[in-house]
Amino acid sequence: MQGKDITEKMLEKYNDVFADILNVLLFAGGDVVDESALTDALPMSMLKIDGRVRTQERDIAKYWRKNKINVALFGLENQTVPNKLMPLRVFGYDGAEYVKQSRKENSDRAKYPVITLVLYLGYEKRWNYPKRLFDVLDIDEDIRPYVNDFKINLFEIAYLEREKVDLFKSDFRILADYLYQMRKSRDYIADETNIAHVEELLTLMSAMTGDNRFEETINDLKGKEKVNMCEVLDRVEARGIEKGRLEGRQEGTINTLISLVKDGILSLDEAAIRADMSAKDFKKYIK
Repeated sequence: MQGKDITEKMLEKYNDVFADILNVLLFAGGDVVDESALTDALPMSMLKIDGRVRTQERDIAKYWRKNKINVALFGLENQTVPNKLMPLRVFGYDGAEYVKQSRKENSDRAKYPVITLVLYLGYEKRWNYPKRLFDVLDIDEDIRPYVNDFKINLFEIAYLEREKVDLFKSDFRILADYLYQMRKSRDYIADETNIAHVEELLTLMSAMTGDNRFEETINDLKGKEKVNMCEVLDRVEARGIEKGRLEGRQEGTINTLISLVKDGILSLDEAAIRADMSAKDFKKYIK
């Protein structure tokens, strides 16, 4: 099962999902950013620190373009746990893009803003860490007037209002709905919204829930024209029932083999082979 940070990026890399996130969180659900106007930006930048070249990499970055001119560069940073140094990280990402615009080869090109959205995907507790650079830095009062502040655009997805969650039109709505319900009731009831990116969403749900049955259903659903979370959960539950049956049968087989070993009919090594495990592991069952 892949990590949350990777699976989040797998879903958000799609322009329909990326544009949907921007339109709901920044423009109250209006169709301001069209997915066709988004192009991928290199998420990696390089900088020299203490004489060494280091790289820093955003989660997702895309240019918003109109008539082949950059209107803005948008970045998404996903966090499943709060990070008290997030203002410093985002400042570094945005600053690297502005440095790029200041280079000699780009001096005659139109300059565009850089906007980063931090998506907090935790639901068990709020983001109680700094959201501004001033809250991270230890600033002497004598120089405070000369220090520029910087704030992050933080969105706690699980704590959005229900009306806001319902504005999402892409697969991100399913994730936002899951986080909202888990925060409110620690339970998730799916609806019949069709999934556009089945593999990416189910891989993400597998990482978010720790239940690899979501990933296991992907092959079952390949080729289906329409798939929704109700069907997915039915298949996940069915896999759980079947897994329980298999485990029950295996347990019965092991118990029988243990009895045969104790009665001297089988040796421990022979019983372990029939149980498809090492003699050391089978000995643990006997104990």
